[in-house]
Amino acid sequence: MRESNPPNIDLGSEIVLFGKCFSRLLLIGIATTGLPATSGAQDYPSRPIKVIVGFPPGGGTDVAARLVTHQMSKSLGQPVFIENKPGAAGSLGAAEAARSAPDGYTLLVTPGGHSIFGAIFKSLPFHPVDSFDWISNIITIPFFIVVPASSEFKTLADVVAKAKAAPGTVSFGSTGPGSTHHLGTELLGSRAGVKFLHVPYRGDAPIITALLANEIHFSIVTPTQAIANVKAGKFRALAVTSNSRHGDMPDVPTVEQTLGIPNFDLRSWFGMAAPAGTPRPVIDRLNAEMQKAVNVPEVKARLAAMGGEVAAGTTDAMRERVARELATWTKTVDDAGIAKQ
Repeated sequence: MRESNPPNIDLGSEIVLFGKCFSRLLLIGIATTGLPATSGAQDYPSRPIKVIVGFPPGGGTDVAARLVTHQMSKSLGQPVFIENKPGAAGSLGAAEAARSAPDGYTLLVTPGGHSIFGAIFKSLPFHPVDSFDWISNIITIPFFIVVPASSEFKTLADVVAKAKAAPGTVSFGSTGPGSTHHLGTELLGSRAGVKFLHVPYRGDAPIITALLANEIHFSIVTPTQAIANVKAGKFRALAVTSNSRHGDMPDVPTVEQTLGIPNFDLRSWFGMAAPAGTPRPVIDRLNAEMQKAVNVPEVKARLAAMGGEVAAGTTDAMRERVARELATWTKTVDDAGIAKQ
């Protein structure tokens, strides 16, 4: 049996046709390679989100975190749960968040003291700014500088004058070395050209007790602590540390107004961050959800009750705040000769 002749094949045409098909397949492959990231961002979140708080339950950071994450979980359609990891002034929780997978499923809510880490600790397992992708501010909270109602000091200028006349004798309380209370007052002293006597305590409550007992001359305290005790006739508020007066005590001047120190603006804050390298679409989504959460009337009212200004800003503004404060606290620690921990 004779084998049939093979069909005629135009090799040139087949090569061209193969080249076209290969090019199309290559383009489809490239496009498909980009789909997971886009699809992942569109589908985010597809499982529960953990938010680390580096402090025990019930504190200011924890309360702010629970208020906003509860609201965000409704909008995101996934549970957003808090995991408290207290220790080392919040740095243990920050360290865990920094080394977590940058996928948007582990976040961090941290206070203004986060900016101090790089200034006060000799070494850290993370960088306070660069180890995170910053999502948004939640609230900023100023402090009031208060004295006992029976104090000889009627104005902040009186305090500074006494400290200039007798350096190191005018005492102030703080929640411990390296705390915002401590470094904030050191910053005030540096800008005013005086040196105060630091007396550390184990928390806010002992400071209030010490002030009422006239054990210290003055301290910076939160708005809730100041307002309650001023209204009760126990404290006198000498100044507010923000660059504008506080709505609940509009008669109290700013530090700049009473001392003439330009651009003095000391405020704590609560903010949200993710591990560095988290996809930008995820960060943008979380920022948008934060914007919505803090403007829900009930959430905004409860946050405002902490005595601050409720506002979710841009991701860039949050990062710039942390970086700027890190530089300020580093200089404050160096200028005051404070030993690093």
